[in-house]
Amino acid sequence: MPLLQIEEDGFRLDGDPFRIISGGLHYFRIHPELWGDRLHKARLMGLNTVETYVPWNLHQPRPDEFRMGAGLDLPRFLDLAAAEGLHVLLRPGPYICAEWEGGGLPAWLLADPSMRLRSRDPQFLAAVEDYFSRLLPPLHDRLATRGGPVLAVQVENEYGAYGEDTAYVEHLADSLHRHGVDVPLFTCDQPADLERGALPGVLASANFGSRSTEHLATLRSARPSGPLLCTEFWIGWFDRWGGNHIVRGAEQASQELDELLATGASVNFYMFHGGTNFGFMNGANDKHTYRPTVTSYDYDAPLDEAGDPTEKFAAFRQVIGKYAPVPAEVPPPRAAKFSLEAVELTESIALLVAAPALGDAVASHRPLTMEELGQGYGFVLYEAELPDAGPALLELEQVRDRAQVFLDGQPVGVLERECHENSLTFAVPRPGTALAVLVENQGRVNYGQGIHDRKGLLGRVLLNGSPLDGWTSRPLPLTATEDLPFGAGPATPTGPAFHRGTFDVDRPADTFLHLDGWTKGSAWVNGFALGRYWSRGPQRSLYVPGPVLRRGTNEVVVLELHAPGRERKVAFRDAPDLGPVED
Repeated sequence: MPLLQIEEDGFRLDGDPFRIISGGLHYFRIHPELWGDRLHKARLMGLNTVETYVPWNLHQPRPDEFRMGAGLDLPRFLDLAAAEGLHVLLRPGPYICAEWEGGGLPAWLLADPSMRLRSRDPQFLAAVEDYFSRLLPPLHDRLATRGGPVLAVQVENEYGAYGEDTAYVEHLADSLHRHGVDVPLFTCDQPADLERGALPGVLASANFGSRSTEHLATLRSARPSGPLLCTEFWIGWFDRWGGNHIVRGAEQASQELDELLATGASVNFYMFHGGTNFGFMNGANDKHTYRPTVTSYDYDAPLDEAGDPTEKFAAFRQVIGKYAPVPAEVPPPRAAKFSLEAVELTESIALLVAAPALGDAVASHRPLTMEELGQGYGFVLYEAELPDAGPALLELEQVRDRAQVFLDGQPVGVLERECHENSLTFAVPRPGTALAVLVENQGRVNYGQGIHDRKGLLGRVLLNGSPLDGWTSRPLPLTATEDLPFGAGPATPTGPAFHRGTFDVDRPADTFLHLDGWTKGSAWVNGFALGRYWSRGPQRSLYVPGPVLRRGTNEVVVLELHAPGRERKVAFRDAPDLGPVED
């Protein structure tokens, strides 16, 4: 592969003038059997480069474990990009934002209450060094200096919006070099934050989605010479639970793109293909009110969540064709989808009954946080005995993020961080009544100072004004569903419960799971974690990648936290429902 050169008048590739026309697609948000399809479509739209973040929290789920296989096989992804003739902009973090759980920072960093993320805290820097030492050596052969597709590597991510410790960013740049990165480095920041996030001698780039001429002028003011690059050209947006589905019209977005390319600048669309926050990996924002992000990361991108070209794909392809060669090959039509109505979920088990099979309880005088339990994602079940009968006021200092409260297994209330709720009144029927509090991590904050986002019950628990002691804390990470003891307990449980059914498939293909009438929970197909659903919307379906299905009998499992749908049925349909649109 040619080498990228940063000159005063722009980029050059092995001495020839070069413009980066790139699009974001995150390998960790796409089923690995579909990587090749998405990369091929990127080239057909006219892209010469793709961009991806690297999620530290998936690659290193525990300090002593590093993963780079299956859906995390980054070397394979880079090889597929090279085979498609695409260059790569690599963004390894350690912090990535990306509307991803914790901004990509591992949950285990937060087990130490003194940890200061994105800083020169020696503990944090030691963890970053270890991460880079594991991640980067296997990628050396994929750097352009060694014939690979990676043209450039980003240092941190939008640091200027978080802090102003230039020495911290310099340390990361030095660390990347120490671990063998010898291609150009770059930083990216929103225009107002450029001075705080940039580094001397390192390419600075800007992130924006409109007013390209104005924002590029700000970048040029900060850097009087060198290439102009918009690392995140926002052509869509993400959704949050309780909001509308946000779209940006193809005509407006393509006009903004035309304005940007007319300046001669390079660009990376954010996103070319958004993908999905599978499992529990969505992030959240907290600007005085906590707002978790939905499962879909469709982002109103040129490729939709299922990888099909949208109107925006054609509009962008036409604009790109004014400035660069576009392949003659016609983009493929929408792929066939699998459909099946009324799949009955015939087996059920209450979560409170199944809990002992899902995690071991830890006794302590107070509730332990998820991080203290060595757990990253999912739920924690807290249990204690109430000493007295009669009226009770339960006060939980901090609920992170949603607590369902039960007395002797019967639901008595819900407390939501999003609504700033932390107290509940109820009547205790007898001394020794079993109190259970099921707390869901709805996604760690991925942006701003709120990234130190520990989960579970934090701080004191008071009952009628006095501390309530004698707790057990049971981690429920729900990383697998095959060990659920279906058949135990009542056939129609009340409260949170798992429901399982089977269905037959002749020809596996992409599909969308619809849970009409269900309230809130998570779903799995053949053990693959699809993500969360919630009747408050906007999203009302879950994307099921075709490779998850198999010919013959398949299994669907739904964890419903409240009431199951009519007759405990779900449907697989050929189109998504991402909710009412907000332009």
